Parts: sequence; structure tokens; C-alpha cells
Amino acid sequence: MPRTEAQFEEIREQKISLIMQTALELFASEGFYPTSISRIAHKAGISKGLMYNYFNSKEELILVILEKGINKLTESLDPNKDGFLTENEFEFFINENFRILKENPDYWKLYFATMMQPAVFNLVKTKIKDILPHRIFIVEDYFRRKNLPDPEMEACYFDSVMDGIFLNYVMNPEEFHLENIEKMVIERFK
Repeated sequence: MPRTEAQFEEIREQKISLIMQTALELFASEGFYPTSISRIAHKAGISKGLMYNYFNSKEELILVILEKGINKLTESLDPNKDGFLTENEFEFFINENFRILKENPDYWKLYFATMMQPAVFNLVKTKIKDILPHRIFIVEDYFRRKNLPDPEMEACYFDSVMDGIFLNYVMNPEEFHLENIEKMVIERFK
């Protein structure tokens, strides 16, 4: 029996997911430039030609991987999308940050490696810079409504603390007590 359009779409989504997950693992463990399209295809168990049916280049692949991860994190900010964070929504955002970090440390290893390599960062910086300002604005507004003296600096500080937590966990997950840190972040910023 021939496949339906829905079945073809499901197969397509599965292949895209397999390619992205395989590339993420390889980029995170071996680096972006040393990882070839051939290596990704081989490890994913597909042909190199099939890879190009889904992604035009390795650069497009890393961009899609990073964009998807950042979007996942950003979606948990302001869940009802009204542009206004309540204390409960902000706590939810913090909790989601920690859940997402624990769920996929390889993604964050890749994220930080990308940020530290100017040649790789240049491939993705426009997309990343399009996503992040909205997040900062909403967090800054949250601190403004809490009547903090410098909400812009508080939002910057919050973002820096979260980056530091993510980086430390990625570098040393066994020694980093994430649950205790999560409680401290909620107490400090909520």
C-alpha cells in the first residue's frame, strides 16, 4: 500500500530529527569544523546525498540546531505571550531553564563552544541576536515592575548568572549541585 502524505511527512521529520541529534552530538564532542557532513551521515546511518535533501550545508545545520535550542528556552518565557511576566511565570521560566539544561547538556556544550569560536559564531550570530533581545526586554520589564533601582542591569546580571550556571554545569555536571543552585536563583531573583 502506498504511503500517505502524512506518513511521508512523519518520515521526513524523523530523518531531520536524527540528523540534527547526530550532528549535535558530533559538533559538541568533536567540534564544528572537524565534523564533516560525511561523518554525520555515516553516524546517522544515512547517505550523504540524503543529508543534502534536508540541509544545504553544515552551516545551515548548526544554525537550525542552535536556533531550535534557543527558541525552546525562549518559549518558556512568558508562557501566555501577553508580554508581561508574573512572579509565577518568572519562576516557571527559571525552572524550565534548569530542566532544559539537564535534559540536553550536549546542546549547551555546543552553544558555548560556538560562542567562543569567532569563526563559528559569525555563522549564527545574526539569528541569535534576533532572538535574545526580546527575552532581555521582558526580564528587564519584570524587574522594573518590582521597582528595582536599575532593572536593565538586573536583567543583565540575571542573564549572566544563568549563563555561568549553564557553563559550569556543562563543564562539570557531577560536581555541580544544580537543584540547590536552582533554589538559590529563585530566591534571589523572584
